[in-house]
Amino acid sequence: MSLTMGILLLVGMWLSVAAAMLWGVLRIVRRHSHHPLPVQAKPLPVQRARQPAAAH
Repeated sequence: MSLTMGILLLVGMWLSVAAAMLWGVLRIVRRHSHHPLPVQAKPLPVQRARQPAAAH
């Protein structure tokens, strides 16, 4: 193998590893970058008046 071919293989392998790492990072960022929806005000639950227990 000539020196030129070895250098081209090293550069090609470096580019493929860099592309794979970039693709993995972009997948993780895209998965974890969900934007929360605006919170809508929920109506408060109606509180019932407490009644004493019926004694039998």
